[in-house]
Amino acid sequence: MEFKDHVCELLNTIDACQVFFDITVNFDLTKNYLDLVVTYTTLMIILSRIEERKAIIGLYNYAHEMTHGASDREYPRLGQMIVDYENPLKKMMEEFVPHGKSLSDALISLQMVYPRRNLSADQWRNAQLLSLISAPSTMLNPAQSDTMPCEYLSLDAMEKWIVFGFILCHAVLNSDAAALSLWKLALQSSTCLCLFRDEVFHIHKAAEDLFVNIRGYNKRINDIRECKEQALSHAGSMHRERRKFLRSALKELATVLADQPGLLGPKALFVFMALSFARDEIIWLLRHADNIQKKSTDDFIDKHIAELIFYMEELRAHVRKYGPVMQRYYVQYLSGFDAVVLNELVQNLSVCPEDESIIMSSFVNTMTSLSVKQVEDGEVFDFRGLRLDWFRLQAYTSVSKASLGIADHKELGKMMNTIIFHTKMVDSLVDMLVETSDLSIFCFYSRAFEKMFQQCLELPSQSRHSICFPLLCTHFMSCTHELCPEERHHIGDRSLSLCNMFLDEMAKQARNLITDICTEQCTLSDQLLPKHCAKTISQAVNKKSKKATGKKGEPEREKPGVESMRKNRLLVTNLDKLHTALSELCFSINYVPNLVVWEHTFTPREYLTSHLEIRFTKSIVGMTMYNQATQEIAKPSELLTSVRAYMTVLQSIENYVTIDITRVFNNVLLQQTQHLDSHGEPTITSLYTNWYLETLLRQVSNGHIAYFPAMKAFVNLPTENELTFNAEEYSDISEMRSLSELLGPYGMKFLSESLMWHISSQVAELKKLVVENMEVLTQMRTSFDKPDHMAALFKKLTSVDSVLKRMTIIGVILSFRSLAQEALRDVLSCHIPFLVSSVEDFKDHIPRETDMKVAMNVYELSSAAGLPCEIDPALVVALSSQKSENISPEEEYKIACLLMVFVAVSLPTLASNVMSQYSPAIEGHCNNIHCLAKAINQIAAALFTIHKGSIEDRLKEFLALASSSLLKIGQETDKMTTRNRESVYLLLDMIVQESPFLTMDLLESCFPYVLLRNAYHAVYKQSISANA
Repeated sequence: MEFKDHVCELLNTIDACQVFFDITVNFDLTKNYLDLVVTYTTLMIILSRIEERKAIIGLYNYAHEMTHGASDREYPRLGQMIVDYENPLKKMMEEFVPHGKSLSDALISLQMVYPRRNLSADQWRNAQLLSLISAPSTMLNPAQSDTMPCEYLSLDAMEKWIVFGFILCHAVLNSDAAALSLWKLALQSSTCLCLFRDEVFHIHKAAEDLFVNIRGYNKRINDIRECKEQALSHAGSMHRERRKFLRSALKELATVLADQPGLLGPKALFVFMALSFARDEIIWLLRHADNIQKKSTDDFIDKHIAELIFYMEELRAHVRKYGPVMQRYYVQYLSGFDAVVLNELVQNLSVCPEDESIIMSSFVNTMTSLSVKQVEDGEVFDFRGLRLDWFRLQAYTSVSKASLGIADHKELGKMMNTIIFHTKMVDSLVDMLVETSDLSIFCFYSRAFEKMFQQCLELPSQSRHSICFPLLCTHFMSCTHELCPEERHHIGDRSLSLCNMFLDEMAKQARNLITDICTEQCTLSDQLLPKHCAKTISQAVNKKSKKATGKKGEPEREKPGVESMRKNRLLVTNLDKLHTALSELCFSINYVPNLVVWEHTFTPREYLTSHLEIRFTKSIVGMTMYNQATQEIAKPSELLTSVRAYMTVLQSIENYVTIDITRVFNNVLLQQTQHLDSHGEPTITSLYTNWYLETLLRQVSNGHIAYFPAMKAFVNLPTENELTFNAEEYSDISEMRSLSELLGPYGMKFLSESLMWHISSQVAELKKLVVENMEVLTQMRTSFDKPDHMAALFKKLTSVDSVLKRMTIIGVILSFRSLAQEALRDVLSCHIPFLVSSVEDFKDHIPRETDMKVAMNVYELSSAAGLPCEIDPALVVALSSQKSENISPEEEYKIACLLMVFVAVSLPTLASNVMSQYSPAIEGHCNNIHCLAKAINQIAAALFTIHKGSIEDRLKEFLALASSSLLKIGQETDKMTTRNRESVYLLLDMIVQESPFLTMDLLESCFPYVLLRNAYHAVYKQSISANA
């Protein structure tokens, strides 16, 4: 009510003073007057659209009564106003009859501005509008106009003034041709106007409904209908062509200014005109696309709108970046030219009252005092006082009885309008950007906003402009108002969520393109794998021997690299398309290092980095192709090839975007060396560790696979049930090196720890068996020189086969670990040769008298580098965690000693096993008993390190017991129990060869070397005869 009263009072005062309005002369006064009328009209229309308005004011009055004990004194008037303004425009048409003269004068002054602004794209093109290079000779001349502020005045605002203004003072349409011309032009341009944000006003229907009840307005109603048809049939295409023109014009302007930012000084007007024109067209499209009144929607779908917004953002960025350049230019302009011209105009005034003279003099003095040094010193300029004084002066000089009438001195008004524009170039650049290019309206058209973004991403040629959508989110806070602070949070949150969504989608799209490129590159690198050359080799051999190869119609396989041979430059492959799309999108992601939305900083590149990390992690794990049901997994070498191909593509991303791809590699690949990644998902380390333990080594235990020392690999044995995989293809030197390359020292350490856990569980079982046979073993330990007594005691032993089987399993696991360690050493020697040689030197020069704790630390370091150690630190750690609380250390030590006794006296039983035959070709036995050598040495070293016993003494004791037991079977006559006697004899040699604590001299003292020599001779002879 207060607002309405103030507006009515002000309008009456203006009429009483007979104020002169001309947008080209007293711009600020006229613009604010028209804005006041439109705001008042808009408010009344919106008020009439609130369905429950009567109930709301009734509740308000009731609440007021409860709070203050009496109803609001304005309540009756407010209620009456609600009733009176049921049809707001009809009521206001009556209300504005007295104000018709002032309003029509202000509106008719737009005939110099609006028709010039509302031209077709062809007319703009012919006039070479906004072009800096169309006339190179005038490029440095300042862009001038008699109506400077009108050049970038919002077309949308002018149309609202004209439509609402002439509805309120409709009588002038019948009497003034200029007024009718403006009215019809506005009606032909749009079908709806913005009332507030996304609330619209349908012009033609509302105008027709109002005029239909006025006698003699048939002609005006026909005009409205004609204009509606014109708007529906031509407005869409006209605005589409304008947008098309503006895209190329703004692109040219942005490109020239990027190269020559100094032109921002003289051509600043062009920049703000371009921004204003583009803003008007975008808002028109947004409003009409949401309120389509025709069947064909093609004119309201613009897939290139992102490009126009992008060039607007580019111009805005130039203005913000080169603000000081513009300040320098216009400070000199104001002091050197504007002040002089204004001073002359003031001097030539025939009449100049004292008040006006003081204001004019202050203008001249303010401008004369300006200097470039103020800009260089970073002084903050503020011309708001000057502009306010000019506004006051316009008011003083526009009334009918003014001594100095601005209507008679239009040159003064036009000059001052130019000066006001120049002052804004010095102190209000940010405000000017908001005034001419604010697109915060998108905040209220979020569905259309998101749809435009999706269309932009789907069109590869437009994806380079997709960054404009997150940048638009920075505009949203400018639509908030200090009178409504509570909506700041809602609008701020919406801007943050939309910006986050846009950047996330852009990063996802880029990630998907990169993934597709990686897939293509992995396929190409897969073609170069050694397994694919077999067919080529067989074809070459057959060709040489002139054998017929396969079917005649079989096509010849394409060789790798053939895809790089281009017969025609126009031929575009899928990979070309992907790279093009990626470069376009990456341009957008790389366009700004960061952007600030509602005091939150967003970094587009970080979105891409995080998405690449997640996808790279998933891809590595996915490329292992691990199938839990069938227990299939990719060979380490093939996975390594794919990972390297993937990494090569990712490294090339640095050519498009300024991101640290090494950081991505470090984060992802280091996580893959752990058991679980940061999301708690299994890694390649856990997958390969599980596969080698649960699949490969389990099949070794089942007797389907054997370890061949000669080949340094595990090999499938011929069995009834063929295995689904070839063990050699997963355990040879090249595969183990690839595994070490993939898992790295951390991953290999985890693999070792898992292996040791299995060994410790076997040792725990062995200890139980020792405890069961403790009495017998204690007697056997001291009776090894009494053969008959030993034989009797041996018969009392239980679970002999179980002991040997468990020791063999331990040996197999340790053999696999030695392969893994050797591969790790080879890999690290290539990557960090100096560090590995230093560790090796450190290990080799530990003095014998060194404290065991210190020595174990050195061994741990060496083991991490893949170097073999006398005492395995991982095994020591695994076995030391087994110490039982109920058993004393002395008892534990005794069990360890008796375990070695148990193994030693059990060795002869191996001779009766048909699979215990030694094969010279593989330098081992098919039942893996050659692995016992490694098991015995390493278990003894670990156990007696833990129990602080002498490893050498215990191994000597083991050798004495084992040799006496094996010598016994030399006297056996039963061929079944001695069938592989010679093969078992060789175990003693292997144990000594494997041990850093035993010597051949020691073996000679308890087992004649001649027996070993004869054993070797026998097994080789047997092997030759078997092969024959």
